Amino acid sequence: MQVYLDNNATTMVDPLVVQEMMPFFSDMYGNPNSLHKFGTASHPAISKAIDQVYKALNASDSDDIVFTSCATESNNWVLKSIFRDYVVNGDKNHIITTEVEHPSVYAACKALEEDGVKVTYLPVNSQGIVESHIVRSFITDKTALVSIMWASNETGMINPIKEIGEICKEKGVLFHTDAVQAVGKIPVDLQDVHVDFLSMSAHKFHGPKGIGALYIKNSQKLSPLLNGGEHMGGRRSGTLNVPYIVAMGKAIELATTNIEEKMASIKAKRDRLEDALLELSDTFVVGDREHRTPNTILISIKGVEGEGMLWDLNNGQIGASTGSACASEDLQANTVMLAIGADNELAHTGIRLSLSRFTTDGEIDYTITHFKKSVARLRAISSSFAKVGPTLGGEAKECELHFH
Repeated sequence: MQVYLDNNATTMVDPLVVQEMMPFFSDMYGNPNSLHKFGTASHPAISKAIDQVYKALNASDSDDIVFTSCATESNNWVLKSIFRDYVVNGDKNHIITTEVEHPSVYAACKALEEDGVKVTYLPVNSQGIVESHIVRSFITDKTALVSIMWASNETGMINPIKEIGEICKEKGVLFHTDAVQAVGKIPVDLQDVHVDFLSMSAHKFHGPKGIGALYIKNSQKLSPLLNGGEHMGGRRSGTLNVPYIVAMGKAIELATTNIEEKMASIKAKRDRLEDALLELSDTFVVGDREHRTPNTILISIKGVEGEGMLWDLNNGQIGASTGSACASEDLQANTVMLAIGADNELAHTGIRLSLSRFTTDGEIDYTITHFKKSVARLRAISSSFAKVGPTLGGEAKECELHFH
């Protein structure tokens, strides 16, 4: 059996999405900016896709949805345009983000620091969550933007975006959220939450790679990241990627229709897998289940290196990860686990398992069996585990980090 449990890195494209996009490769292939019928033939499908995204997010007609190549582009667009619009050409010089953002936000902020921007990297609590009162305490009259992810790509922990949005609105500060791990996994209602900019990527909810979007509240000012044409109302230059735009519309519609029912099904499988793995001694899962996206487990197994476990799982035809795929070549300790207070040894043992709506009960059963065998094998050859030994009683402990 092959089991894919790395859905926070990317997802399989839903066959219904593939079916929807296929006609726009070889049949309706014209440039949508052309005036002839080959170009205009795709306009209804593009309009439909835009409407599907608006509906999925409950966005207003006054808001903009601009298609990009991915959320990394969307994130960089917001940060670098805010720098241009409010720092270089304004009187602001401060951005607030967190210690645990995705590299596309964190690295962009580091680059802006070199250009003179003051960046505050907020800490997270023992659950891996940014507390709203901490955000409030760091906002000043020089703050141009707060950028905080909706849900963590590594832990699945969900930040209090509604409360943070209200604080930003009260303080007159722009608010951006990287919602890559939220859209399609949990309800995202932009009438209920105040967000100025929201980034998303289709390949996280069973669309293709290479297409994302940026939500812009009330069509407000944001200098283009890419210049060269009047595409997307002049906001984002480049010939529209019609088949992928169509695919993203279909994918977000499929992901968000009856989302509570989908969440419940995924969560039941996730919880069953988590419960079984926590039967092992000295295992810890980061974060409270009820404040986590329903598909995600970040588990640490004492005495088992994350990379060794990953190798063993791969040999058993199980795909998992040690954290963000964008940092998968970096074998340093898991930065999120360090941020929540784990020691360096524990932070090297994290394994992320992330399910999708296509994950089956049979795959969960297979994973439980193989995972337990792998832990036993790796602990048997682990010098650190042999030296310390398992916890007496063989029960998982709950520690100050709120691991389970």
